[in-house]
Amino acid sequence: MKNIYLDHAASTPVHPEVAKVMLNIMTEQYGNASSVHQFGRSAKKILNGARDTIAAFLGCSPEEWVFTGGGTESDNLALYGAVAAVAQKGNHIITSAIEHHAVLHTCEELEKEGFKVTYLPVDSTGRVSVADVEAAVQEDTVLISVMYANNEVGTVQPIQEIGQLARERGILFHVDAVQALGALPITLRELPVDYMSFTAHKINGPGGIGGLYVRSGAPLHPRLHGGLQERGRRAGTENLAGTAGFAKAVEIAVTGLSERRQKVQLLRNRLLEELDTLIGRESYSINGNTEHFLPSILNLSFPGARTDVMLMNLDMDGIAAASGSACTSGSLEISHVLRAMELPKNILGSAIRFSMGLGNTTEEIEYVARKVETILNRLRIRD
Repeated sequence: MKNIYLDHAASTPVHPEVAKVMLNIMTEQYGNASSVHQFGRSAKKILNGARDTIAAFLGCSPEEWVFTGGGTESDNLALYGAVAAVAQKGNHIITSAIEHHAVLHTCEELEKEGFKVTYLPVDSTGRVSVADVEAAVQEDTVLISVMYANNEVGTVQPIQEIGQLARERGILFHVDAVQALGALPITLRELPVDYMSFTAHKINGPGGIGGLYVRSGAPLHPRLHGGLQERGRRAGTENLAGTAGFAKAVEIAVTGLSERRQKVQLLRNRLLEELDTLIGRESYSINGNTEHFLPSILNLSFPGARTDVMLMNLDMDGIAAASGSACTSGSLEISHVLRAMELPKNILGSAIRFSMGLGNTTEEIEYVARKVETILNRLRIRD
């Protein structure tokens, strides 16, 4: 069996069609989109085309789309840019305890600058309560930031309800949709959202390119200063190959959404069925919400088998899985998401995230289940 990649929530293989688009631009286009000569105009056409494509598939106007250097920059730009624009109205921010560190660490920095931040709890499945959001609102609340779907356990949040609450209270609303893009249907003009963050490398696009939806009329102060690119909202010479690759990846992800969801759901179900047969349902637990979830992410705990030991053994068998966010899993610390869910200690210390996507097959999933059985038996013998 070849090496098996089950860490698509961290990053995904670039789709061949995306790579083809990018290679053509990298070898044939070298103009600056801000230049007025024919090379610059050609570059500008590519940039505008990418923006138009993404806007069309995500349901917003091209003017509402800002290209960034990735999801982290997009989150940072949304939070800093929004609160700086409305600082005269208040200094209170609401977010959740299970956000990506691109949001949590930004909030921590804003606290150092005098902002107040409420970190909402989640239930044992990783879901935010709308009632908790409402209870946290203060007179000086200016921004709410809650992710669309969690990157570690796949739980999908009640974004529609939170957004409606924010609208009614006149509070700006930001959503980190990095994991949701390509996994959930998104039509931006129909969502009560002011800012939404995306990145390309989660949907079989290139790394180092992301985007931020900024609703028409929503205030945003820039974080990078220089040229007037992106309508003055994000300075810097544009990444032409990246933007075109991102646009192609969005096109493929949105048009193939239903088929892809069905495929990963089948793979997820197959892994659970195989584990039930081989090790028994009592030998593992599913972390996350069983009703509101991304089918591509399956977070399992195997009590009695430490996370780091399991990951090492899986890797030795050619299987790439994860302990949580790729931004922190290198340290193999207990996930802040699982901690916030207040799971038992034996569940916290044995969690493994399997995330499926392009290229995975039923045969691979069956192989993984067999290897999990072998590893657990080996660990029990050692004990």
